[in-house]
Amino acid sequence: MAAWDTSNPRSNPRGPGTPGGPAEQAAIFRHLCRSSPWKWQSLRFEYLDRPLAVDPGGTETAPPPDLVRAWLRRPGALRLETADGLVLQSTTGINDSRDVFYVRSTRKTWLLPPHLVTPVYDDRGLVRRRPEAAYGEPGFGNGRFAAALDPVELAGNAPVPLEFPNANAVELDGITEVMHEGRPALEATVTPNPGYRPSHPGAPLCRPGRTLVRVDAGTGVCVASRWLEGGQAVRAREGGARESEPRDGEAREGSGPEEYGHWLRILGVDEYMLDDLFLAESMNLTDVRRHISWELPAG
Repeated sequence: MAAWDTSNPRSNPRGPGTPGGPAEQAAIFRHLCRSSPWKWQSLRFEYLDRPLAVDPGGTETAPPPDLVRAWLRRPGALRLETADGLVLQSTTGINDSRDVFYVRSTRKTWLLPPHLVTPVYDDRGLVRRRPEAAYGEPGFGNGRFAAALDPVELAGNAPVPLEFPNANAVELDGITEVMHEGRPALEATVTPNPGYRPSHPGAPLCRPGRTLVRVDAGTGVCVASRWLEGGQAVRAREGGARESEPRDGEAREGSGPEEYGHWLRILGVDEYMLDDLFLAESMNLTDVRRHISWELPAG
């Protein structure tokens, strides 16, 4: 089954950022957060495990030293390089047989990949309700990398039965349409509720208090997050620890909201990617996209 065609006006009659009332805007944002598995199969992007103070402009600047360039092909194929081209990680065994593994395992191992099952769509081509499937993205560094690629934790798998206060995973405020690195995105300030369940508890997309997040309108990927609270607000809520002794893992006073978050720039969507890109050893396959010259001997 092919991914949902967002370029087809019949399948996507209205864009994800169509203006509406607050309730409609919140529904659009949550549906977009559920849609990533059906919006793309391969992604080429740059990733920083911290937010940027200001989005880069159009001028060329030197890439940050901690920038990571990534090639990802679902399911499970990932290649990572530094800004200088040093390979950090390359998937191995993507074509291995799983027959013994499946026989010995449980029902969960038989779940199909998300793109092979059909969710419930809304009239914009966004996912309203996700079916049971084998979800999961390759990770790097910490769980926020994988969570950003499929930010369903900001919305949950389905709408809550009734819009009771604090019933959703997060509360949304200030939903606006923005441009992120030349691509349309939806930006919102989110506040987690007691029912918020991050995909990776050690690296959630939003921390206690307010977090500014951006979700790419074309892919459903969370392309930026920035924690707006800093260390002082957390210490006040946790009982007033002395400012000179912040708790472990907590932002220090004066470190600013840049201390926690991420930034991602999408460079290509659904590009053709050979297995050689992800394997430790080349399979010597021919890239059919490149012209093969055939020189005839003279005379």
